[in-house]
Amino acid sequence: MADGESKAERLDRELMELLQELRVVLPGVQVLLAFLLTAPFQQRFASLPGSLRNAFFAAIVCATLATVLLIAPSAHHRLRWRAGEKERILRIGNQMALWGTVFLAAAIVLALYVVTNVLFTSELALATAVVAVLVFAGIWYVLPMLGRPAIDEDDDGRAAPAGDGQPQERRGARSRR
Repeated sequence: MADGESKAERLDRELMELLQELRVVLPGVQVLLAFLLTAPFQQRFASLPGSLRNAFFAAIVCATLATVLLIAPSAHHRLRWRAGEKERILRIGNQMALWGTVFLAAAIVLALYVVTNVLFTSELALATAVVAVLVFAGIWYVLPMLGRPAIDEDDDGRAAPAGDGQPQERRGARSRR
């Protein structure tokens, strides 16, 4: 391991990093969900056409799924932390966090579509939603992957040597060194 870090130390660090990242994201997701859950009780909501109510409901569903997926790693950690399954918790938690961000982006795009449609036109709402999808995809998913070398890991989680025979440090969502 890099800098004399054992596999157990790396797993501890990576799990704590994941949980800390989720602590940063969760308040925003919870506020979004709370807003979405209260909006239908406003007088003007009843006058929305069915298609916008459907899009709004989809936003609520996506925000709910994002909340579930982003909170789940903490619950898994709390339930299984003494079972010696940190690597499994980390792997599953990372996947849930990534899927949680996908549903969060979808919820935001859908809510943006509904609000823009109410305030302006359907065409502007669609254009805004498309631009938002491209911005989320580009900044949250494409940008982090640019320039990322393809590195295979050996059985103990270390990066396998690259073509020059020198071990390469793995970077990305799983490890930050």
